[in-house]
Amino acid sequence: MHSQLASRSFDWKLLAATLGNLHWQWLALALVPAFASYYGRALRWAVFLRPLKARPCIMNLLGATVIGFAAITLFGRPGEFVRPYLIARKEQVPVPSQLAAWVLERMFDLLMALAVFGFALSRIHTATVRVGPNLTWVLAVGGRIVVLLSCAVLVVLLAMRHFAEPLRRWLLRTLRFLPERHFLKFERLITTFVQGVESTKSDGALFLILLYSIAEWVLFAGCFWCVAQAYVGTINLTFVDVIIFMGFVAFGSTIQIPGIGGGAQVVAVLVLTELFGTKLELATSFAIFIWIISFVVVVPVGLIWALSEGLNWRKLRDLGQEASQ
Repeated sequence: MHSQLASRSFDWKLLAATLGNLHWQWLALALVPAFASYYGRALRWAVFLRPLKARPCIMNLLGATVIGFAAITLFGRPGEFVRPYLIARKEQVPVPSQLAAWVLERMFDLLMALAVFGFALSRIHTATVRVGPNLTWVLAVGGRIVVLLSCAVLVVLLAMRHFAEPLRRWLLRTLRFLPERHFLKFERLITTFVQGVESTKSDGALFLILLYSIAEWVLFAGCFWCVAQAYVGTINLTFVDVIIFMGFVAFGSTIQIPGIGGGAQVVAVLVLTELFGTKLELATSFAIFIWIISFVVVVPVGLIWALSEGLNWRKLRDLGQEASQ
């Protein structure tokens, strides 16, 4: 495949014409599942909190979630720690327990991303992707491998469910040689971390976490689908195409750059141009809108929410750095 990224210059007139032909009502509709996803994350975190607090305040969790994702967009990966720190402070639970909840959330998100990516790759032969038969076969096999990796992540989650407490006891026995003051500090740290993963011990809680995780990705798919509908007539993607695109972008978003949001935009452009044969200008505008709706729109809301709680830009940045240490 010949890359459009290197074959010609950028046609700004074509980009302007594309923006003029967009179905803007679909872009506005994409905001609904985008913002609903933050509420879904708050509900899932409430399940993580159950071993420590049976009835956490959903508004506290929602506020910390919105502020936290705004911090991620602004500061990159250090911003990840703003949310668990805020939740620990608002709900008056130990910070290590919420860092453990954050680890659990990342693992469930990875599990879902692997599943979506694996499904997308295994179905790539049915999509409108412009690849040769050899590459299609490789991608299909790759999809099965990714599904196997998702099963491996599930095994790790189940191991954390059943062996967290034995691991805690083993670590404490191992650290007995430390002076009493240091040992007590590590004991509190390890114990509160284990408390943070205890939500997976309950079958009902585990079911809810999986349900909320699936709902989260359904909302993502709805958001991407709405953006695709805004481009009907210029970029025509089927539902399977959208799932394939979403799977690639999900992995691109694992690399965060402060103020930009990460490699998701680059991946989005490459997938649209190289796999779907989309013109560079169309792919660029599509990727920009995906980035804006997925990452940027939460920033003003998060900053307003943070200011209402007495948190300014510097405090948010300091929170991320402090919690990550």
